[in-house]
Amino acid sequence: AQLHYSVPEDRETGFPVGDLAKDLGVEVRSLAARNLRLVSEGGQRHFQVDLAAGVLLLDSRLDREALCGQSPTCSLHLQLVMENPLQLHRVEVEVLDVNDNAPQFPKPEVVLEITEVANPGTRLPLEVAEDPDMGSNSISTYELSPSKHFALSINVRGDGVKMPEIVLEKALDREKVPVHHLTLTALDGGNPMKSGTAKVTIHVLDANDNPPVCDPPVSKVLLEENVPVGTLVTKLNVTDLDEGPNGDMEYSFKTSNNAPGKFTKLFSLDARTGEIRTKAPLDYEESSAYEIAVRARDKGSPAMEGHCHLRVELIDINDNSPEIVLTSVSSPVQEDATPGTVIALIGVKDSDSGDNGQVRLQIAKELPFKLVSSFKEHFSLVTSGPLDREKASGYNITVRAVDSGSPQRATQKTFYLRIADVNDNAPNFSSPFDTAHIQENSLPGTSVFSVSASDPDEGSNAKLSYSILDNGMQDVPISTYFRIDQDNGTIYTVRALDYEQDKVFQVPVEVKDAGSPALSSTAVVHVFVLDENDNAPNIVYPSVPKGSAFHQAIPALAEPGYLVTKIVAVDADSGHNAWLSYQLQESAEALPFQVERRSGEIRVAQALRESEDSHRLVVEVRDNGTPSLSASVVIIISPEENSVQDFSKSLDLPQSSPKDTNLTLYLIISLVSISLVSCVMFGLVAARC
Repeated sequence: AQLHYSVPEDRETGFPVGDLAKDLGVEVRSLAARNLRLVSEGGQRHFQVDLAAGVLLLDSRLDREALCGQSPTCSLHLQLVMENPLQLHRVEVEVLDVNDNAPQFPKPEVVLEITEVANPGTRLPLEVAEDPDMGSNSISTYELSPSKHFALSINVRGDGVKMPEIVLEKALDREKVPVHHLTLTALDGGNPMKSGTAKVTIHVLDANDNPPVCDPPVSKVLLEENVPVGTLVTKLNVTDLDEGPNGDMEYSFKTSNNAPGKFTKLFSLDARTGEIRTKAPLDYEESSAYEIAVRARDKGSPAMEGHCHLRVELIDINDNSPEIVLTSVSSPVQEDATPGTVIALIGVKDSDSGDNGQVRLQIAKELPFKLVSSFKEHFSLVTSGPLDREKASGYNITVRAVDSGSPQRATQKTFYLRIADVNDNAPNFSSPFDTAHIQENSLPGTSVFSVSASDPDEGSNAKLSYSILDNGMQDVPISTYFRIDQDNGTIYTVRALDYEQDKVFQVPVEVKDAGSPALSSTAVVHVFVLDENDNAPNIVYPSVPKGSAFHQAIPALAEPGYLVTKIVAVDADSGHNAWLSYQLQESAEALPFQVERRSGEIRVAQALRESEDSHRLVVEVRDNGTPSLSASVVIIISPEENSVQDFSKSLDLPQSSPKDTNLTLYLIISLVSISLVSCVMFGLVAARC
């Protein structure tokens, strides 16, 4: 080009581009003559020539970006043709860029996506902003709105184009900020500087980086033990900040393979909703609380899980009666046990808790026992008073346990306590004095009497043995007369008794038990010997040898009633057996004598004849026993002329009188006296006892 001009693109029409006349070296007035004309290359007319001034003017406003695009240089070539002479001049007009365009992004809003688990340093390329201007007026730099997570990085391409990139500087968390809104600004280098912006929306893509979370992680639920099956226990509050499948959860019980939780048999879990319900009856006494572990697993890949811990505490209901446990029972117990002696150890338990498990023990107040608390839930049953087996040989003891629940529940247990005998009672005779009678001459071994004693004790303490004591009251030991069966108390004779020798015996009998120490008591048996007619009358006067006769002389003229003699006889027996009667044995001839039946006096019954021979009388003395025994004496009475002897004077006998003639009366009086003395003695002994 011969001529070179430059013109800013933003000049108005008519703006002088260059002085052609001067630059061509021609005069201005010759330009018209030489017919200067302008020929534009490309057929577009952008310039015109002012022939009057010889200046090249803009014919239209230039737009460098339209003319040259992104070409680094923009020149318009013109041809000037002048005639006379014909000359062709080439003119190059450089269109200078003016910062008349602001940077502009292809899209006003850019949407980007990045996973939340992207590592810091991850780059997100951005579209380059466009600026038709060139040079310093083109894109100079980019700016990014402030962000905690992102920064802007600008790389220069080989062709000099600056490439903006968003760089991740800090780890993302979609659950905190799911979308980031940024503004990207493109700045050119013009003056004044122009800029263009684009909204950058960065969506953080969810990654399964959040496990399900229980709120609260550990919770507690109170539940009555008697709730019906199917009762809702709780609904787990579990959240997962992830979304989509990463946030969808399934619930399951967490158990150990070696020890599966017992709660799985009692509770059910809805895998979708997380509702926990009862599926079996609950029993506080079996377990007062349950620890339930629940696993919440999302459906991400890989799946993540959270854990919830639920403690279900049961509220006790008074649904259990107290239980009485007889730990130990000392049966039998000695009746002489002192007050406070432990009889039984009793335990009580109630599976309920609190007031429902507080138990009181009771026994009947009238029993001689009381309950003493040893320590918690253990009691001792002790004696509270004296025991007497003879009054009560045992006790049915009913122990009643009552809890403090509402309503109260009670149970009772009855056991029998036997009272063991102690030898605290001496044997006791039915009577301290007894009377027995036995015929004399009874055979040895004859049963005389059976004493009877009783002992309210039992066992060996009530096993009685009888014995006869020698009290020295007889000259000969009593054991020589009697013996006693030690088992049944029957008294037997040892030898035949003789009434005439001993009429009454005092037999002291002792009864002794087999206790330790042995106790005893005594009784006296008065054994009266009953007389037996075993003695024949004994004629004491006249005393003549056996086989001889007694000779008695009487006056020959003795009148009737005259006392010839008196037969005196005695009988060792007593009573009827000793009542004697006198009589003459019958003879062939009638005798003039008679014998007084009771007194034994022999008197003249009728007048005697003169020179009458001696008379032989056989006087028989007979007792009143059964069978009757008798004795006789032969008396020869000889009447004599000179015999005037009075019988009463010839004998050393008292005159016959009513008192002397009835020997039986004396015997009766003696027997009565002995009886009275015995009664007085018995009374004194009884008083001492």
